[in-house]
Amino acid sequence: MSRTEELPDRARVVIIGGGVVGASVAYHLVHLGWTDVVLVEQGQLSSGTTWHAAGLVGQLRATEGGTRLVQYSAELYSELERETGLATGFKRCGGVTVARTEDRMVQLRRTAATAESYDLECELISPDRAKELYPVLATEDLVGAIWLPGDATANPVDVTASLARGARDGGARVFERTRVVGIEQRSGRVTGVVTDRGAIEAEVVVNCAGQWAKAVGSLAGVDVPLHSAEHFYVVTEQIDGVHTDLPILRDPDGYTYFKEEVGGLVVGGFEPEAKPWVAPDQLPYPFEFQLLEEDWDHFSILMESALLRIPALHHTGIRKFYNGPESFTPDNQFILGEAPELANFFVGAGFNSVGIASGGGAGRALAEWIVEGEPSMDLAAVDIRRFASFNGNNQWLHDRVGEVLGLHYNVPWPNRELTSARPFRRSPVYHLLEPKGALFGSKMGWERANVFAPPGEEPTLGYTWGKPNWLPWSAREQRATRQAVAVFDETSFGKLLVSGRDTETLLQRLCTADVAVPVGRAVYTGMLNERGGYEADVTVTRLAHDRYLLVTSSASVVRDRVWIERHIGPDEHAAVTDVSSAYAVYGVMGPRSRELLQRLTRADLSDGAFPFATSREIDLGYSTVRATRITYVGELGWELYVPAEFAVGVYDALFDAGADLGVADAGYYTINSLRLDKGYRAFGPELTPDHNPVEAGLRFTCKLRSDDDFIGRAAVEQVVAEGPRRRLVSFRLEDSDPMMWGGELMLRDGQAAGQVTSAAWSDTLGACVGLAYVWHRDRGPVTAEHLTTGSFEINVGGGIHAATVGLKAPFDPGNERVRS
Repeated sequence: MSRTEELPDRARVVIIGGGVVGASVAYHLVHLGWTDVVLVEQGQLSSGTTWHAAGLVGQLRATEGGTRLVQYSAELYSELERETGLATGFKRCGGVTVARTEDRMVQLRRTAATAESYDLECELISPDRAKELYPVLATEDLVGAIWLPGDATANPVDVTASLARGARDGGARVFERTRVVGIEQRSGRVTGVVTDRGAIEAEVVVNCAGQWAKAVGSLAGVDVPLHSAEHFYVVTEQIDGVHTDLPILRDPDGYTYFKEEVGGLVVGGFEPEAKPWVAPDQLPYPFEFQLLEEDWDHFSILMESALLRIPALHHTGIRKFYNGPESFTPDNQFILGEAPELANFFVGAGFNSVGIASGGGAGRALAEWIVEGEPSMDLAAVDIRRFASFNGNNQWLHDRVGEVLGLHYNVPWPNRELTSARPFRRSPVYHLLEPKGALFGSKMGWERANVFAPPGEEPTLGYTWGKPNWLPWSAREQRATRQAVAVFDETSFGKLLVSGRDTETLLQRLCTADVAVPVGRAVYTGMLNERGGYEADVTVTRLAHDRYLLVTSSASVVRDRVWIERHIGPDEHAAVTDVSSAYAVYGVMGPRSRELLQRLTRADLSDGAFPFATSREIDLGYSTVRATRITYVGELGWELYVPAEFAVGVYDALFDAGADLGVADAGYYTINSLRLDKGYRAFGPELTPDHNPVEAGLRFTCKLRSDDDFIGRAAVEQVVAEGPRRRLVSFRLEDSDPMMWGGELMLRDGQAAGQVTSAAWSDTLGACVGLAYVWHRDRGPVTAEHLTTGSFEINVGGGIHAATVGLKAPFDPGNERVRS
């Protein structure tokens, strides 16, 4: 590993960055049989961020996929010494998380229920039991806690060294003090790297450069949205009662965590007002094993909280103050995957203080992605394709990352909206919605009206686990949609134009449904991976023989564009253009929607002349728009695709013409409630790369009766033959009092049997409704009998409530209103 060792001219894979993630990717690549691997590190292994990491390995994460990654990390670190001969310092000591408030305790009850759904050991405990587990703990102000026996710690430097040893033993070569100064590419594919010691040709390049990953990405024209922030902790002198096996302690209401260190404690945390460091293009070099200046004033809020929780700290000395910068992303999830801008250029970075916990699993997942050509599990939450190029703006990142880091230990309120660096992207009618009481949220940067406050009420978002302040406002919008007509500004929808001679052939190969339809027909379809899981959930409208419009969610537009582009064959003529910003979209929905629109157009909108799934250009007032008869709220309605320059005029015309019909503005909270009345699925909650159409109840969208092949067809047919191991059901709570948000545990006959994916209050049905995946405890096929013979309940923040479940939507299961 010395600088004098000769650098090779070529390698199959070059990994940039010798921290825990880069070492993990190298280790797993060689174990998958790709032995021609070179890892280059500008300093020494682990000398950037890894060396000053706290080394916590907390297993339970927000998603099942994230939890499985950390579980694998713990398993790997516990066994690595046996393979490599180098210790990792792994210690399974357990973890205690305490609650000072009832709101925090509700979160912990939800956490315990989530752990049960993942088969992860987690126990709700009293403050007295917490003190038994953590003798130096002060408990007078606590209302409860949870105990996670599987939590652990590890030594970051030792883990990295052991992974690197395992990689080298498998054939990988590691070069320290070798800095990458350029990325070579040709015809949209990476071809190698240029270092300060020479160039290396490569088929694959992996950017694991930690807080330097954004700068490295810029060498290749790839956006890696992350920004460094200062992160603080201290190491104390020895404390009586602190022993080697003391658990990790987290006190999120006090922003702090504690772990044992040589008889003392590491005391760290995530202060509510974070401190971003320099811009990514201004990071110093060299910067090996270095810290920033101490900032006791900034650390004081953490220290005051720590003194309250561990009184012994009042008379304990501080051995070392650590201020180590590390990188954070704008949504507090790390970044994995193949860059949208450059084929075979992969990124593993932005680990938001969970690099050690996630490093083992993330390294394996990224290595599998490289070898197999697609992920082996659902990684959508961390996929780099969730960001667009505008997310790489350094000023925006500076402000957003400061807020995200400050919320790290905040109560994870449902519907949390970030406030920094906004407003960002705005609909053409933003200025019209704002004075009408719009309470805006943000999705993919778009300002979207979530709900409208009535006149005289302030449009503020109150956070609670119970029924929120805005629920009556949304209920009013739901009634307007069900009884009259509502207008939804859906401009944030992603819109992709796919055009060219071979577009039909391409989309037939990608789509589960038959899209070889006449011009003017819209088709709801999925796009699957080879495992049969969802990669996209879209509506496809044929505009011409060689042109289609794909409509997707605002968060999926980059992901879907890249998925399509990467599947265009070398001899196929097809191109994908993102036209999202070119068109406003208005959903005009409700039983009086036809009456409203007919007042503005000469087109015949009757059911016979304009049936469901029809899409045509029509005159509307003085404008020409595309009207597609489709719905996501379970009512008669049309989506209007309006050129941006005509958006204000069309919006005004709708409200002028519909004043006597009761036309109302409505927002995305109402869309969510209404779509769950109808059991409509969404990509992310219900449709993921790990869920297939049979499980999701969408077999009808698959052209299985035809001879047309599509990606994932074989996997879907196998599930049909064997029976689904889980099934998506609609549910309605029998009690109208509880408020649900999604993620809750479902029980069958008192035993864990599923998890809620989406939930919302339904004014139509007078209770919370939603969707949930149900499974057998023995993981056998889920039959209709299994769903009809058991008694189902849902754990809502620790309270157990009866629920009615079924495969049909609770509202208008026969679609009579949609097709009226």
